[in-house]
Amino acid sequence: MDVLKKTPVREQEPKVRATNFEEVCLGYNKEEAMEEASRCINCKNAKCIEGCPVSINIPGFIAEVKEGNFENASKVIGQSSALPAVCGRVCPQESQCEGKCIRGIKGEPISIGKLERFVADWARENNIKPEPAKEKKGHKVAVIGSGPAGLTCAGDLAKMGYDVTIFEALHEPGGVLIYGIPEFRLPKSDVVAKEIENVKALGVEIETNVIIGKSTTIDELMDEEGFEAVFIGSGAGLPKFMGIPGEQANGVFSANEFLTRNNLMKAFREEYDTPIMKGKKVAVVGGGNVAMDAARTALRLGAEVHIVYRRSEEELPARVEEVHHAKEEGIIFDLLTNPVEILVDDNGWVKGMTCVKMELGEPDASGRRRPVEVKGSEFDLDLDTVIMSLGTSPNPLISSTTDGLEINKWKCIVADENNGKTTKEGVYAGGDAVTGAATVILAMGAGKAAAKGIDEYLSKK
Repeated sequence: MDVLKKTPVREQEPKVRATNFEEVCLGYNKEEAMEEASRCINCKNAKCIEGCPVSINIPGFIAEVKEGNFENASKVIGQSSALPAVCGRVCPQESQCEGKCIRGIKGEPISIGKLERFVADWARENNIKPEPAKEKKGHKVAVIGSGPAGLTCAGDLAKMGYDVTIFEALHEPGGVLIYGIPEFRLPKSDVVAKEIENVKALGVEIETNVIIGKSTTIDELMDEEGFEAVFIGSGAGLPKFMGIPGEQANGVFSANEFLTRNNLMKAFREEYDTPIMKGKKVAVVGGGNVAMDAARTALRLGAEVHIVYRRSEEELPARVEEVHHAKEEGIIFDLLTNPVEILVDDNGWVKGMTCVKMELGEPDASGRRRPVEVKGSEFDLDLDTVIMSLGTSPNPLISSTTDGLEINKWKCIVADENNGKTTKEGVYAGGDAVTGAATVILAMGAGKAAAKGIDEYLSKK
């Protein structure tokens, strides 16, 4: 075994997986996991823990995997994370825990994410459940939203002994894990649903079809229903558009709508009646993980798919692994390209998109080089579907129906990043509702910090 190289992970062949919605990465088996774990040098000053937003004891769980003690490994992870099977699949480990791995200085870093996934899958297959709190504290906490921030906050509070109820606007819990991330990256019934069951096993109640701001309000939860603290983890589900001509045409989607129809409403399955535009030539505008998810979904529905992104490949915000998989599957990358108009036929349907070529100028406020239009470079793409994946912002419904809750100019809730505390007493917030669209693990980190803040607040009452 070459200790400088990662143990390879098995995947579906690109040509095969491009035609199905089965999981792309097949993960490690026991022998592969133990082999990869044996590469860990068990640093005394483990930088990988610093790189993890929920501070998992990474050397601790890897040491257990190395010895074949998988149940112990799951308990170590469970002390810090409520969603290990999710994080092992969708976290950007390369820029977080693995990015800090000392082994990676000389050679390749430890495959921390793949090992976390293995442990979580093993625990699920062997029916290892988290243990609920032995003593109750007698305080009620409401959590708004059942995405990664809400589930993490609820799970941590339940382990502390609080009575926690999650209120979810949709008919199925899971938030972005259910509606946003495709089946081929994150299986719903085998992975997400089981992780949610583990949170419920801690004693957390989940009420679906409850829209805070419509069905009830935060003030009513606190004043009339006896909840002493509230955590807002409602995410950022309001899509952004470019504002270019033709954007209102039939055949233009937000990535949010397109993925929700496929993931939550199962449009990709023949036995479901969910309507979806199965385009023959599709352009996805944007370069983040959501853009890759939308593009790879459209490909699996039978389309020729173009990613249209105004910067170069080096600036693509998507994970390197997702870009690699998209390329392997045959998605076409039109980089340094920007749409200026969507072309519409006489019946109001998309028939193409006019684009211009871009070049990179001086860095902007984000530190990335600003794209500048190349004059006289207009050209048309022949298309029948356009998917806009330009980011999302929080829905203002909650903030507009809650007295005393401050929001910033981006409509995000203002909250202390250390403990989630907002400007309204007893109300905490975290995840995309505070930061705007970000990653699953950062939302989980915010949920964890807020749970600690709520515990400190209620302990004084």
